[in-house]
Amino acid sequence: MFRSGFVTIVGRPNVGKSTIINNIIGEKISIISDKPQTTRNKIQAVYTDDESQIIFIDTPGIHKPKNKLGEYMSQEIDSSLDGMDLVIFMTDERKSLGPGDKYIIDKIKELKIPVFGVVNKIDINKNFQNVCKELEAFDVFESIHSISASEGTNIDKLIEKIKTIIPEGPKYYPDEYITDMPERFIIAELIREKALNYLMQEVPHGVGVYIDKIEGSDDGNVININATIMCEKKSHKGIIIGKQGSMLKKIGKASRKEINKLLGSKTYLDLWVKVKKDWRDDEKTLKDLGYRDW
Repeated sequence: MFRSGFVTIVGRPNVGKSTIINNIIGEKISIISDKPQTTRNKIQAVYTDDESQIIFIDTPGIHKPKNKLGEYMSQEIDSSLDGMDLVIFMTDERKSLGPGDKYIIDKIKELKIPVFGVVNKIDINKNFQNVCKELEAFDVFESIHSISASEGTNIDKLIEKIKTIIPEGPKYYPDEYITDMPERFIIAELIREKALNYLMQEVPHGVGVYIDKIEGSDDGNVININATIMCEKKSHKGIIIGKQGSMLKKIGKASRKEINKLLGSKTYLDLWVKVKKDWRDDEKTLKDLGYRDW
């Protein structure tokens, strides 16, 4: 019998939700950074094998919204819980559960569907037993699992356990289908990831990336991409560009390497930086940048 189902992964920022998605799918479709609120959209990722098809939903880390972008991210989390067969609550071993964790657990308690607890980063710390006891006290988790999303430890066991929960059902997507996100969106996210990883702490939250143009070269050997990095302050623009363009070149070089891998082709990436004050509170700009359903 073939099984198929929908699984949402929720948790605080930076607990490894995007990393586990990328590991399961075997492709980089969710960007990764140590900066909070790296994921802004809910991202659908499809795992298929001979026995099952599991549609995972990667969500933004739950946080208190401070602008329209933050409100949008909160809406993405709420909508990701509708119609799910299973919710995975993810935390890590580095610290005890905090108010943010408890807020999420109270939210998913109301859903009346199976919930797994997943404790990440067992390769870094050995605090699993303590975190496990804290999770068990909530009396909501059907099972609790320890993993390392970055190393892939115990991911296969988690997949097998998920298969016991999801119902019998059809194959919703072809075998080769892995995400609902268009290439243009993923390219923009890869550029934003490099900006997040290289820029100073106060800059990344105000950065968005817009793909202006993607077209093949005349000889068909290169894909030309024009993209704009948007920021909120003139001082941030200077930081993003760097001395004699050094930071922008660094972001561009690292982005191009990832984009080449994604597209399986050589690319030419032309990056520009634009200042748009308070763009995170501008609905039109949010739509232009790909934040959907606003």
